Amino acid sequence: MNVEFWMWAAVLGAILLMLLVDLFAHRKAHEISIKEAALWSGFWVATGIAFGILIWNQFGAEYGQQYFAGFLIEKSLAIDNVFIWAIIFTSFAVPRKYQHRVLFLGVLGALVFRGIFIAAGSVIIESFAWVLYIFAAFLIFTGVQMLRKQAEHDDPSKSAFFQWFSRVVPSTNQYDGQKLLVRKGAKLLATPLLMVLVLIELTDIIFAVDSIPAIFAVTSEPFLVFTANAFAILGLRAMYFLLADMMHRFIYLKLGLALVLIWVGAKMGLHDFVKIPTFVSLLVIVGILSIAIIASFRATKSSQKEERLTAKVRE
Repeated sequence: MNVEFWMWAAVLGAILLMLLVDLFAHRKAHEISIKEAALWSGFWVATGIAFGILIWNQFGAEYGQQYFAGFLIEKSLAIDNVFIWAIIFTSFAVPRKYQHRVLFLGVLGALVFRGIFIAAGSVIIESFAWVLYIFAAFLIFTGVQMLRKQAEHDDPSKSAFFQWFSRVVPSTNQYDGQKLLVRKGAKLLATPLLMVLVLIELTDIIFAVDSIPAIFAVTSEPFLVFTANAFAILGLRAMYFLLADMMHRFIYLKLGLALVLIWVGAKMGLHDFVKIPTFVSLLVIVGILSIAIIASFRATKSSQKEERLTAKVRE
């Protein structure tokens, strides 16, 4: 895949422009409504799909399928990240109107860190092809661990890192708008929003350890790996506000994500022995995630009806 410098520059420029548009649209702190989140989610998904169609037309079906497989993997694994965000915001009682700015900065940091990871991963794989087997074993191990702990989500606010950060960084327990730092007399103190931002960045780095090897299982092209990551991540904020109140309904999603990781790990581990076409891998991923989501909503349908009836009675 021959990607010229101007293509990288154009993509990075477009991503920066979209981030600035998003920041301008949310320059004032306010609660993101479901309608607003749905519109922004639709916009980001449509942008990612449009870019995939552009790749398909410009470089051919094989690379187009690789991009869409990577985009789907990153988007689905990101949903699990959204669960952790919900736990963090709940633990720190972050007012809903301040959450978007923190997520914006978190996503900005995620793009930088993932860019570094992708560049490093590409160099390592190019120099040491055998590392793919380590990635494959790691993905399968992670998938099995996820199967064993389907209903568990660690609370970052109870981690050793949080305890260390609280001791080392002078902090205040009070929010001051969207400020990360405030000055009290001669002291500069961190607000709870700074800790939230640090935890969000930390969890994304941890999730990147899973997702970056996973996408290398479907494509080894750095341009596709980065763009699939970028367009999947750009829509995470809107996805969070859209799904924040529906987290309890995705009861089988983690099972689906575990099976996806095991599948891509197996595909990566067998790449020298069995050549699995990209479109087959894409169909398997779509099938697993579709079944997991549909099964989740069907299983929680009755409880959702009960909640609505209870809400009507209270009214």
